[in-house]
Amino acid sequence: MTNRTDRLRWGLSTALSLFVLVALAQPGKTRVVLYKDRLAAAFDTVDCVKNVLKINPLLFFRGEIPIYYERAINPRLSLEVGLGVTLRNYLALSFTGDDADDFGAGTEIIPRISFNAGFRYYFVDDLEPQGPYGQISFAHLNYTKDIRTKGPTGELSDLVLRDDRTYNDVRLLFGYQMLGTSSNWLFDVYGGPAFRDRFNVKVEEHLDLSGDRPKWAYNVTETKDQTVAFFLGVKVGYGF
Repeated sequence: MTNRTDRLRWGLSTALSLFVLVALAQPGKTRVVLYKDRLAAAFDTVDCVKNVLKINPLLFFRGEIPIYYERAINPRLSLEVGLGVTLRNYLALSFTGDDADDFGAGTEIIPRISFNAGFRYYFVDDLEPQGPYGQISFAHLNYTKDIRTKGPTGELSDLVLRDDRTYNDVRLLFGYQMLGTSSNWLFDVYGGPAFRDRFNVKVEEHLDLSGDRPKWAYNVTETKDQTVAFFLGVKVGYGF
C-alpha cells in the first residue's frame, strides 16, 4: 500500500512539475510571436516614414547628379532606386582608370542618363527605414564627350571624335541611415566595394613634334575589362 501511495505521489509531483515548466515556457514564446505581430501590424497601420527621397551632393564632382527613392517593404527590407544624369567629371581617379574631362575649347560634354537599383536589408527591427544596413545593387553609368580635332595651327576642324566610357557595377555597400529626432530629415553614410565591367572608347590628344612641323595627333583606343571600384559617400534626404 505504501509503495502504491509513493508511486502515486511521485507521478502527481512529476505531472505538476511538467505543467509548471510548460506554463513558464509558454508566455515567453507568446511574447515573441506577439512582438512580431505587433511590429508588422504597426508597420502597416501607423503613420510612419516608409518613403525617402535623397540626393548625394558629393557625386557632382564625379559628374553625376542622381536622385534616389527608397521604399520600405517591411521593417527590415527596402528597395532603393536612383535616376540621374552624367555631366562633366571634375576628378581624375587613376586607381579606377577615370580621367577628368578637359575644360578646353572643342570639348563638348554629352549628357547621359544614369540609373541604379538595389535591395537594402536593415540589421535591426524598426518601423522606419533607419539603422545599420547592407545593400546589394546594380548601377549603370555612361560618360560621353565629343572632341573636335585641331589643325596644324591649333584651329578647330570639323572632324569630331567621340570619347565614351560605360560602367556597369554590382555594388555591395554597408552603411548607417538615421532619421532626425524632431523632423523627417535624414543622413545616410555608406561605403563598400563594387565589381565593375567597363567598356571605354578613349580619345587621347597630344602634340606631335617628330616631323618638320608640329601637329596635333589623336589616338583612339577601345578597351573592355573588369575591375574593382570602391565607394564612400553621404546622402541627405527627407522621409514621408
